Amino acid sequence: MAGRGNKFSKTKYEERVRDEINLALRREFSDSRLANVSVTHVELTQDYSHAKVYWDTFNASKRGDAKEAIESTAGRMRRILATKMEVRHTPELHFIYNSQFEDELKITRLLDSESTDEET
Repeated sequence: MAGRGNKFSKTKYEERVRDEINLALRREFSDSRLANVSVTHVELTQDYSHAKVYWDTFNASKRGDAKEAIESTAGRMRRILATKMEVRHTPELHFIYNSQFEDELKITRLLDSESTDEET
């Protein structure tokens, strides 16, 4: 099991899961709805049996399609992770939308409008 006697600390394991999922989204899946999807963070349970996989999309208008597409990858994604990470047990993946990019865009727009207002 990943948590016991594994070469990865929990934080490193979470980072590796995030990185491997992002790579797999680009290389292993041809679904065009995944083109603008990025995994931003992974949180594992203490026993490493479940992983909350936080994802975002650069195109918020396609969020519903992206959600459907990424959730459909769960089974195959676990098999890919098992192979790439060379572990016997891989966590069950739970995909959760994270509006990080959308929030950053809103903040940038607010800051831009503030600076424009101050200049006039």
